[in-house]
Parts: sequence; C-alpha cells; structure tokens
Amino acid sequence: MDSNALLCAAIAHHITTSPQQRITFAQFMDLALYHPEYGYYSSDAVKIGFKDSDFFTSPNLCSDFGELLAEQFLQMWEILGKPVPFSLVEMGAGQGLLALHILKYHQLHYPDFFTALEYIIVEKSPTLRQEQQQRLQDFPVRWCNLEDIPQSAIAGCFFSNELVDAFPVHQFILETGELREIYVTRDSNEKETCPSFIEVTGEPSTLQLAQHLDFLGIDLSQSAYPDGYRSEINLAAGDWLSIVADRLQRGYVLTIDYGYPASRYYNPRRSQGTLQCYYQHRFHDNPYINIGRQDITAHVDFTALERWGENYNLKNIGFIQQGLFLMALGLGDRIAALSDQQQPLSQLLQRRDALHQLIDPTGLGGFGVLIQSKGLDNTETSQKLKGLTLPE
Repeated sequence: MDSNALLCAAIAHHITTSPQQRITFAQFMDLALYHPEYGYYSSDAVKIGFKDSDFFTSPNLCSDFGELLAEQFLQMWEILGKPVPFSLVEMGAGQGLLALHILKYHQLHYPDFFTALEYIIVEKSPTLRQEQQQRLQDFPVRWCNLEDIPQSAIAGCFFSNELVDAFPVHQFILETGELREIYVTRDSNEKETCPSFIEVTGEPSTLQLAQHLDFLGIDLSQSAYPDGYRSEINLAAGDWLSIVADRLQRGYVLTIDYGYPASRYYNPRRSQGTLQCYYQHRFHDNPYINIGRQDITAHVDFTALERWGENYNLKNIGFIQQGLFLMALGLGDRIAALSDQQQPLSQLLQRRDALHQLIDPTGLGGFGVLIQSKGLDNTETSQKLKGLTLPE
C-alpha cells in the first residue's frame, strides 16, 4: 500500500502519547487529511481532475456549473438591494476553477455586479491555496481563515461545493444494543517498519454523540437496528456552521454536497455507514491504507445542517437536488442550444456529456443543495430563488 511513512509515524506518536493509547476516528481522519506537513490536503498528494488524480468535481467538467451558480448569486445580490460590497465567500475552493468560472462570467455579462463583488476564499490546504492564487491572479480575490472574518461582517453569500463531506467524523457502532465509539490504535502485531492501525471500541469520547442522535430524533434502541450497526456523526459540521452564521450579517449560506436527510442517513439498512476513500479514481471503504495519499469522506447529513442552522438564526430557504437546481437556473436551455451550434461532432458530444453528468441523478445531479438565509426582511424572503423554482 502507498501510505506516507512520515504521516503514519506522526499518527502513531499521537496514539502512543494519548490516554489509553488510542484516538477517536475523527482525530485519525483529521490527521490523515489535515496534518500540517503530511496530511492529504496539506501536502502535494491531493489531486483533483481526470488525469493522474483521485476524484473530480463539477467544475472539472465544464464552466457551466460555475456560470449557473453565478446567475443565482446575481439574483441574491438583487434581492438584497444590490449592496456594495456583495461578498462571495467560497469555502474550500479546490483548484480555483469554480471561482474562475464565476468571476469570468460576472465580468463578461454583469459588469455592475462584478464591480460590486468582493470574492473571498477560505482554504485550509496550502497546496491548493497556491494553485488558486496562480489561477486567479488576474482577479481581485483575497484569502483568509474563516475565524479571521469579523463577526457580522458579511453581506452576501457563504458557499461551498463538496466541502462538508471532508470534515472529520466520529464513528460509532452498536454493541449489544449500546452506543460505542470506534477508536484507532496501533496494531500490536505489526511487522512492517511503517506503523499500521486497527480499530477498537469503547465508551463514547463525548456525550455529544448520543445528544446529537437525540437532536435528530434517531432512536438506535429500536429493534430495527442490528447489532454491529455503524455510522458516522459529523460534529465538526456544526462547529463550522456556527462560525459561518456568526460572520454572516445578512444574506445566504449555500451548501452543495452528496448526502441525505437524517432519516435516510441513519436508515437501519445502511448498516455500515457512508465512509468512502478515493484513490486514483477508485473508491473503497478502508481508511487505513494509502494514508496521506487518499481522500477520506463521509456523506453529509443535511437534516443536521438544517437543525443546527435554526439554532444559529439561519432560516431554511430550500433543499433540492443539484440536477433540478441547475435546470431551474437554465441548464436545460444550454443543452437545447447544442443543436444550433456549429462545432465538430466530437466536441458537441463531449459538451453534451459534461452537461448531462451535472444533472445525472445517480451521480453529481443527485447531490443535495441546501440554501439558508439570515437577516432578510419579509419582502426579501418572499422572493423565491431561481434555483429553487421548479417548472409547473
């Protein structure tokens, strides 16, 4: 396996210096992805796209995804009364492609909005930040940490595409009807020079795990949940959303990711959770191989984001599938226009395939789009967003 030996040693040291010689899976995942020197997102290991990469996202397919989002952001600006500046805060901007597509489109088609726009990127990965700065050097973009944005400083929209799925998650398992947490420790039988890791179970590290399930109305004591049932709880997502809500004065929070409402997420039949690892465009469920060389993700619980948002004074505006969201913003018109374009057939087919992938309900089109708002008056709230307006 292709693990980073230095990262494995760092994780092993963290384990051996921890009480009971173990760490939570959330701590393991955090180190594997975000260790400041050797983590997947902190090093040059992260690769996004189609060639020599681990996974791709919607902006890798074509510029249309960003351009249609740009149409939605324009309407948000208009609803808010065209404030100057209107801040777009992209959290987890990948290679900077989405920002590039949005900014180019606004500059070309809506110069007044482009002039009013303040584009901010929040990026934890130094490698990706460097790539973003190179790609966006011709645009007025600034980078900062989320925590460095002053309280109630933003009028505009915080948005993310495939960010929350990479937050570290706690894993739990049912053992004889009891909620137990999954911990990671060193394999005492390891024979390789690179440390290897195994799972053990124990009492939950925090009462928040059981409280979170109660918060969602999930009762694991029901007989429908089998012994050995395991899943994840993303407490980090709640912490993140609380900061976002605190920094937003008035405007929107738009979250795009793959996931489910809580009733589907914690369905008894989904007995092994949603954790997935991505390595060279293949996915599997073993986070203990290719450590530091692969992405580790878990699906997003959108019900939790909605409930947390309500606690943080965010109003739920709507939840919709990405395919329907993009169609409402005009993607169908773009597909229809292909028949009028004079291009080589191979190019037309390639573009049509890219547009269809964005709305494929079994893939990217099945992603969830959650929109929340804060500080809007009744008149502003009554104006329905285009992306949530389905044809009659």
